[in-house]
Amino acid sequence: MSAIVYVPGDAAARSLGADAVARTIRDEAARLGLDLRVVRNGSRGLMWLEPLVEVSTSGGRVAYGPVAPGDVAGLFAAGFLTGAAHPLRQGHTDAIPWLLRQDRLAFARVGVVDPLSLDDWRAHGGGRGLDAALAMAPAAIVDAISRSGLRGRGGAGFPTGIKWKTVLDTPAPQKYVVCNADEGDSGTYSDRMLMEGDPFTLIEGMIIAGLGVGATKAYIYLRSEYPDCERVLLAALDRARAAGLLGASVLGSGRAFDIVLRRGAGAYVCGEETALLESLEGKRGEVRFRPPVPAQVGLFGMPTALNNVVTLGSVPAILADGPDAYAARGVGRSRGTLAFQLGGNIRHGGLVEVPFGVSLATLVNDYGGGTASGRPIRAVQVGGPLGAFLPASALDIPLDYETFAARGAIVGHGGIVVFDDTVDMAKMARYAMEFCAIESCGKCTPCRIGSTRGVEVIDRIRNGERRPQNVALLRDLCDTMTGASLCALGGMTAWPVLSALEHFPEDFGLRPAAAGGGS
Repeated sequence: MSAIVYVPGDAAARSLGADAVARTIRDEAARLGLDLRVVRNGSRGLMWLEPLVEVSTSGGRVAYGPVAPGDVAGLFAAGFLTGAAHPLRQGHTDAIPWLLRQDRLAFARVGVVDPLSLDDWRAHGGGRGLDAALAMAPAAIVDAISRSGLRGRGGAGFPTGIKWKTVLDTPAPQKYVVCNADEGDSGTYSDRMLMEGDPFTLIEGMIIAGLGVGATKAYIYLRSEYPDCERVLLAALDRARAAGLLGASVLGSGRAFDIVLRRGAGAYVCGEETALLESLEGKRGEVRFRPPVPAQVGLFGMPTALNNVVTLGSVPAILADGPDAYAARGVGRSRGTLAFQLGGNIRHGGLVEVPFGVSLATLVNDYGGGTASGRPIRAVQVGGPLGAFLPASALDIPLDYETFAARGAIVGHGGIVVFDDTVDMAKMARYAMEFCAIESCGKCTPCRIGSTRGVEVIDRIRNGERRPQNVALLRDLCDTMTGASLCALGGMTAWPVLSALEHFPEDFGLRPAAAGGGS
């Protein structure tokens, strides 16, 4: 029996040389006359150890990392195929503390399976949710999602069950499921990791959604900057059709469902659901007026269940283990788990899937190991480029939707970006306004013009020009953008700006009282 070595084919691992490592392992095995199979799995999410090479041994999988091509000969000489000692040996993969302390549901198979093997997927529990759903009525599927407490993992946190029930209850000749895979927030990569590491779980979640809402057609709207995802998804969709998971009769059930992949055009605003639908229809990616909501009038004017990748990837576990098991995790109205992504100035960046309620301190310090620079943490931004900045003194707050909303912040997509004490927070506030100005679809004036004026006002404040008056003007501008923008791009740009002004007034040349609006 040939030895099995796992080398991630994940985009992050590949950017760190995983392809060269896999090639060198094959070449060295051939030189030594060894029978060896290399599996390109997904990343386990320990980014500081990538490329993380795993070997299947009689005692389980053993990890070595980070491995460079120059390390390969030494690994073979040390006997790594049997899990032998080596300076790069991290121990049994499942016992690595980073992984051991997680509660992986959506990401249970990521890094474990061959992403394009349906047999491997099934052997590790894939398909159990779909099997359960095929034995249920549509209303029962939707009810299970409602009882689980699942909320949208794309940022808004809207209850998934309510959205699906609206689609189910809206009469129409055709209904759709749309997966928002246009992951564009800075510091976020969970969607990419799930699609590259376990595409069949996303496909399974979409099929269950279709069975629940009565849709027979679906689209994945994929971020244009994700060519590896496109390659994996296209191959997975072909294999799913060949196996009868997709097509005129899902697993012989007589219920039709198929999925088409569409690649986006690189616009950040198309992560907003109505702009995404416009783009998917072949139009310019601009935000629609609401109501009606997409669940009633969505793609091509039909009721549409539109969810992001991790939301849909969470669905199979709910149907497989029951909604109560999912709802037992988390706190308050934030149920289940979320895949948090650690980035920025952090020693151990990567993906951590844990139940809601964990503190920022636990994620940033216990998992992340503090800053990569070794300097004190000054600020943490949660929820992407439109998320609020939180000071180091706020790291003890639990991560859940309501607690964060009460602090003027968002959990969002779960991206966490860390900054040490050298960061210029006035510069970061300016970046938020500039980002909005660049990415605005241009449809509404508060976003299109307000963001451009915001950059100018912040520049005047940083240059010391009539600071009290310009701070007041900036606050007024932020209030207008928040209350009058058509979508969250303009509406939330104020959050990082005002939070930076509140918590770090000295970076704007202000005393604390001035930041609060005094003169």
